[in-house]
Amino acid sequence: VKVVESGGGSVQAGGSLTLSCAASGPANRYCMAWFRQVPGKEREAVATVQNDGTIKYRESGRERFTISRDSDKNNLYLRMNNLELEDTAMYYCAVHPGSCPYCTDRFCIPDFTYFGQGTQVTVSS
Repeated sequence: VKVVESGGGSVQAGGSLTLSCAASGPANRYCMAWFRQVPGKEREAVATVQNDGTIKYRESGRERFTISRDSDKNNLYLRMNNLELEDTAMYYCAVHPGSCPYCTDRFCIPDFTYFGQGTQVTVSS
């Protein structure tokens, strides 16, 4: 499965960005998710969406982020509003066959199977 992210960039605090992801493979067969990682820190789940549309967000920032998917095309999106300096990170799209793993803010069990190369989001003051 090939996973490709796009849409990252530099934005001032308080601004917005929308990230996009396209995954290959049969449509509507995967759990899809956004993760992010800051150098020196563990990767963390931002939000997951089941193939039935069930969504789960991490507690921190959930009111500012909106995940959505176009299941017919295995496309995933993350709308990020009112961005904060702490949102600066590499953002990764991830795909897992079948149901979503169990995820907390810090980890998923099992881990997602496929990750993209990431797209950088930089928030400045």
